Amino acid sequence: MIDPEQPRFTMTPSPSPPTPPKTSLAPLDIGVLVVYFLLVLAVGFWSMWRTKRSTVDGYFLAGKSMTWWPVGASLFASNIGSGHFIGLAGSGAAAGIGAIAYEWNGMFMVLLLGWVFLPIYLASGVTTMPEYLQKRFGGRRTQLLIAVLYLFIYIFTKISVDMYAGALFIQLALQWNIYLAVGLLLSITAIYTVAGGLAAVIYTDAAQTVIMLAGALTLMAFSFVEVGGWNGLMEGYAYAIPSVRVPNTTCGIPREDSFNVFRDPVTSDLPWPGLFIGMSIPSMWYWCSDQVIVQRSLAAKTLTHAKGGSLLAVYLKIIPFFAVMLPGMISRILYTDDVACADPDVCREVCGNPVGCTDTAYARLVMELLPSGLRGLMMAVMIAALMSSLTSVFNSASTIFTMDLWKTFRSRATEWELMIVGRVFVLVLVVVSVMWIPVVQASQGGQLFIYIQSISTYLQPPVSIVFILGCFWKRTNEKGAFWGLALGLLIGCIRMLLDFIYPQPQCYEADTRPGVLKYVHYLYFSTLLSVITLCVVVVISLVTEEPRPEQISRLTWFTKSDPVQTQVPTVEQSSNKAEDNNDLQTDHTDTRDPSEHRASTSSSVSVRQSRLMSALYWLCGLERRQDHSPPPPPEPPAVDSLDEKPHLKMIVNVNLIISLTVTVFIFGYWV
Repeated sequence: MIDPEQPRFTMTPSPSPPTPPKTSLAPLDIGVLVVYFLLVLAVGFWSMWRTKRSTVDGYFLAGKSMTWWPVGASLFASNIGSGHFIGLAGSGAAAGIGAIAYEWNGMFMVLLLGWVFLPIYLASGVTTMPEYLQKRFGGRRTQLLIAVLYLFIYIFTKISVDMYAGALFIQLALQWNIYLAVGLLLSITAIYTVAGGLAAVIYTDAAQTVIMLAGALTLMAFSFVEVGGWNGLMEGYAYAIPSVRVPNTTCGIPREDSFNVFRDPVTSDLPWPGLFIGMSIPSMWYWCSDQVIVQRSLAAKTLTHAKGGSLLAVYLKIIPFFAVMLPGMISRILYTDDVACADPDVCREVCGNPVGCTDTAYARLVMELLPSGLRGLMMAVMIAALMSSLTSVFNSASTIFTMDLWKTFRSRATEWELMIVGRVFVLVLVVVSVMWIPVVQASQGGQLFIYIQSISTYLQPPVSIVFILGCFWKRTNEKGAFWGLALGLLIGCIRMLLDFIYPQPQCYEADTRPGVLKYVHYLYFSTLLSVITLCVVVVISLVTEEPRPEQISRLTWFTKSDPVQTQVPTVEQSSNKAEDNNDLQTDHTDTRDPSEHRASTSSSVSVRQSRLMSALYWLCGLERRQDHSPPPPPEPPAVDSLDEKPHLKMIVNVNLIISLTVTVFIFGYWV
């Protein structure tokens, strides 16, 4: 309990009037931003030169040629978006370190991906997660339901969060028009996403990971120096209380359990029993069955490299606690009356949001503490986080739309057509993202992140249960998976709708919500939803027919090492393949006038047009074959080997033990 007689921490500034942050960047900062954009574009075009982008496998899975370090860096960069820098730091400023449990829980789950789920996906030979469900259960309805659900989650949660967070920082730093700023970022992002495919996304993610870490660690150092080191943080946070606490004097007081991860099971914001199942099940969806994450691991050249990527991601995920969350808490100490404002009128004056201004904690540190040049670096960090997340979503959503939806309705689509559709859909996502900006602007910062938590808690557990049972229980069939998924999503949507109708009250307001909202924490509801889905899938699967052998072989943990069943193509399939190759060759033939003796002017125009088309084809990764060149022979179906070299397997297994030990230790230390 805080002693009101004890003097407050000396770092707390005078409460009034609110001090506006610096809002301009020096020419040196602008120069750093220009260098950053040139670096990203250079890496993107370099990756386009060295990778094969003209095939489905090359474009969507980077030719399965990635080594462990770009895979791990891309896993980290895809996860750590601008929403983390804004939201995680804001959570630290508002309620202490409790929200870091999501990050540390993810450390377990990304290891679960590499050692448990990924061998099943590799053995099945799939490109997308909905495709895995189609192979495992048969039929199309489960695959289509999951594909549409994934696109919904990507467009209306991942993109919206990163757009909101990036826009908040850009407006604070540059005072740019929001449409101009976001339109420019999306345009640059779309260039190498459309042109380079997953390979360009992964390599640019790796480059941006270095930038993010360098900038975040730099700001962390400045923050700790300013607050007086670790002791200054521990002592000052408890007394970072805003002076204006109207109409209720209990508002704005730091939590007594601010430095604890495991909190009271009934009255706290993150009850500790909910961390084990209620948080783990949605986290398992994100790390083990979300297309954005799994697609990066599927691009690894071997299973060992995929495991190495998971290990690198785990080690990197230790950093956000020190480099993002703790600086957010320091920001509350340094700028208490602004960042931790408790009065709606004061908050509206400080950041335009009456709910609260903790979301500005990280941006406030950047603009106040860092000198010229380093502010530009941190601006690049925020843009890197935004772009890395958006490119990941764009590429994965494009993969799902092309391989799971388009191919369902265009079963005889040529590879050329799939390449065009995949790239055009990225451009469609860019347009949707820009159109979504007014919705993001209209959403209050605090309510937006509550909305994201609701989406995760209410929509992801049923999907996780279906994947878990599909991978580890051979008796699971299509009827059980579909109806368990459908019922679980229906229940989750009802709870989510209630959350929108009855938002959580502020600290000075009476809680008049229905009991299911008031007394059932969303983590407990996630646990209950998981149990309901599990029961439905099990019961319906047991009372209906067993899965066919082809729905089991190489598609579960216990059958992943089954021998590959080679199938001889039928006459119809061979004919279709030949037609596809002919179509592809026709599309790639030179369109110049066949007459070789036209006037020199007409010939030069034809040559210029041909060179222009060649450049356009190269930019899009659509390689052209020479006239009269035969189509390439059909390639045999690729089978991903689960074999690992003994000495490399020992190295990754030793690191697995080390990383698990580290994760358990940091959880235990902050109990």
